[in-house]
Amino acid sequence: MNVSEVLELSTEVIGDLDRPVMLVGLEGWFDVASAATHAVDSFIDDDAAVIVGEIDPDPFYDFTQQRPLVSVDDGVRSIQWPANEIVVQRNAGHRDLVSLIGVEPHMHWSTYVDAIVTIAESLRCEAVVTVGSAAEAIPHTRRPPVTGSTSNEALAGALGLGAPSYEGITGVAGVLQAALEARSIPAVSLRVGIPHYLMNAEHPQATAALSRHLSHVLDVPTRIDFSDQIDSWRDVHDEIIETDDQLRMYVRMLEAEFDRRAEAAIPTADDLAADFEQFLDDLRDDSSD
Repeated sequence: MNVSEVLELSTEVIGDLDRPVMLVGLEGWFDVASAATHAVDSFIDDDAAVIVGEIDPDPFYDFTQQRPLVSVDDGVRSIQWPANEIVVQRNAGHRDLVSLIGVEPHMHWSTYVDAIVTIAESLRCEAVVTVGSAAEAIPHTRRPPVTGSTSNEALAGALGLGAPSYEGITGVAGVLQAALEARSIPAVSLRVGIPHYLMNAEHPQATAALSRHLSHVLDVPTRIDFSDQIDSWRDVHDEIIETDDQLRMYVRMLEAEFDRRAEAAIPTADDLAADFEQFLDDLRDDSSD
């Protein structure tokens, strides 16, 4: 099986893009509480975005684990399969975005990753940002930290990021990062922490933190205001904690530790924005020489 058999991509319908960057958010192991995929989705305007392709789900999923959904509309039944759509969002006055919100595959990871790399190259994306969320020992009462890494030394220097240091089992995002590095495509991994004691709840505050960082760094507008969702879910989270004395004490301990440390592991989003744009400007200049 090769990429041409699973990837459908129509680049001629959109023409040249303005300094495009690709965002990748995948449901699954690296998307706790769906914070990552919701953050990527916050940059997509359904009325203006264009779907330019998709990755065929059939070879990549064990459908006893990732089951399709059935729906009925006016008496007509339809099946919804796991979707991996490539969406182009033009942003007047800002850079264009190429987004992939998909589902982490169960099989044929190499082909799936090759398909994403092919998309990035075909649409001439200047960089790829994988977005994730992971369970961490952090309190729900604080803004969750966004951390990042990149194996690109120039990009690491520009943004003040560290090199990837994690060792152990990984998801498709980790495999994708390695493949992008091998093809000399600048890539960044960003993730936000989710309070591990509330993993089964929603965390719009985490989604907003990721979305805010991406918006500032990429200089593109986000489409969603999470304020109301944050307030509503904060009330829900607080109610859960108040019913458990031991959990309440544990959260206080996490708060004290969180406040003792620096609030973020990477520079502020405002600082990153100028540095990221300068890096891509330099990259364009080098390519034109």
